[in-house]
Amino acid sequence: MAMIQAMGIAECFLIKKLIRISWFGAIVDSEYILKPLLNLVQLHWLSFTALIALLITGLSLYPVDSLPAVPGTDKTHHFIAYGALAFPVALARPERWSLFITGFLVYSGVIELVQPYVNRYGEWLDLGANGLGLLVGVLFASFSRSIFLKEKFL
Repeated sequence: MAMIQAMGIAECFLIKKLIRISWFGAIVDSEYILKPLLNLVQLHWLSFTALIALLITGLSLYPVDSLPAVPGTDKTHHFIAYGALAFPVALARPERWSLFITGFLVYSGVIELVQPYVNRYGEWLDLGANGLGLLVGVLFASFSRSIFLKEKFL
């Protein structure tokens, strides 16, 4: 128990194929936290997806003189944003969910084409980071479904 307390606040670690969370030294099973959270995302996947898509669109097309100083690179931000966009859809898996993911990739390409017209720079490497983020978002959602919701992987 002392070792668990020494690990710190909210660090995740694997114990006997069950992910547990260390929170101020107390152990909380993931089923009490993550499973309800994943069920919430599955239930409201369309709202989460629409919100994330609006944020991506606004942040990608808002004219700026220079990029703000935030941690990480531009490609990392693209990767994370599109991973977050894919996650709710891949978790809920509505009918033809893979078309959503393909549509997100096409949409990210359209954004890259439009950016030069709104005082931004469109880069094809951003499209690559977006595609990789979509893939990882799908894999992460599939992993979450299989581990926490006990459903089939992919």
